[in-house]
Amino acid sequence: QLQLVESGGGLVQPGGSLRLSCAASGTTSNYAYIGWFRQAPGKEREGVSIISMSGVYIDYADSVKGRFTISIDNAKNTVYLEMNSLKPEDTAVYYCAEGLLGIMDPQHYRYWGQGTQVTVSS
Repeated sequence: QLQLVESGGGLVQPGGSLRLSCAASGTTSNYAYIGWFRQAPGKEREGVSIISMSGVYIDYADSVKGRFTISIDNAKNTVYLEMNSLKPEDTAVYYCAEGLLGIMDPQHYRYWGQGTQVTVSS
């Protein structure tokens, strides 16, 4: 069993930055992936970025490439999502999740956090 807790969301102006954290406790596979997903009101949950537990494999959605950076600190069992140049369309609830496939499809992730709200508005 794995527990995931997100933090770091909030209200930020367009062009601003936030850093989200995903703290993990429990047992996971060394071959697992941690993904960041988001869901805006009235929209389906979509993948934002994923990282392997080794930190070697990383992928981003096209909409966030060049603006978001994912990283992992295994000593702290924490995955971070650094978000820069934020846009109003980045507004959503952001979730982290654990899965065993290196793809950004929410259906393949089995453990989920409760989410943290990110609002980009002036």
